[in-house]
Amino acid sequence: MPDKYAVIGNPVEHSLSPSIHPEFARATGQDIVYEKILAPLDGFRDAAFRFRDEGGKGLNITLPFKHEAWLVAGLRSGFALAAGAVNTLTFRGSEIIGDNTDGIGLVRDLARNLQVPLRGKRVLLMGAGGASYGVLEPLLREEPEFMVIANRTLEKAIALVGHFEKFRQFAARGLAARSYEALAGSQFDLVINATSASLANAMPPLPTGLFAPSAMAYDMVYAKRTPFMAFAQEQGARVSDGLGMLVEQAAESFFIWRGVYPETRAALSMLRRQMPK
Repeated sequence: MPDKYAVIGNPVEHSLSPSIHPEFARATGQDIVYEKILAPLDGFRDAAFRFRDEGGKGLNITLPFKHEAWLVAGLRSGFALAAGAVNTLTFRGSEIIGDNTDGIGLVRDLARNLQVPLRGKRVLLMGAGGASYGVLEPLLREEPEFMVIANRTLEKAIALVGHFEKFRQFAARGLAARSYEALAGSQFDLVINATSASLANAMPPLPTGLFAPSAMAYDMVYAKRTPFMAFAQEQGARVSDGLGMLVEQAAESFFIWRGVYPETRAALSMLRRQMPK
């Protein structure tokens, strides 16, 4: 019998994971089935345990359950501990192991697919919610020159910086919190939109002149040209959506489960062909 995996969320119908993981399995000769699970908003724990008890080997977690998955995990490994969120659960006997692959997916998309290495770069990360918590550690480990967290509510950006400064390895990494207004006059090599603004076809209130020559503007939303991407392009920046991040974080999950790291270009090309023009 093939091993069972699934993505769980609410909503979940939009998820592309059931297209990505079978492609990885085909390419690597792995025998798996992969499905979608729509869990009630107050029923994540029961749905996850039911899947495990029915023989499921692992779950990908999407919104709004990443923090609940962190609480369910008995062992938190990889980048999950600092993130306070889990997007990958592995069921191994009586153990439930939680990982977070979002940040490493972002870093790999930037470095491998977009040729944007982070070492020594000036980075702006917009947003101080769960998406930013999930990606900040891998970004910092790439040793940018400095990183600024900007948020409409400055106190939330300050809290995010304070959370990571509790971890000794990040205490002196040039991490700072700023309001959007305070960004005026600064320039960045990489600007990442981790806010939910693009989902509402809006954008954060960025001042003009933020993008250094050859800067990259990266929106974690995928399958649409967002107002942030349009603004950045008008300012002369290169732009990318988050589809590559989605594929690369899935590849890391697949490796955690199967011990085989899939080549990602075929899956990314397949999804790009399926995206609306």
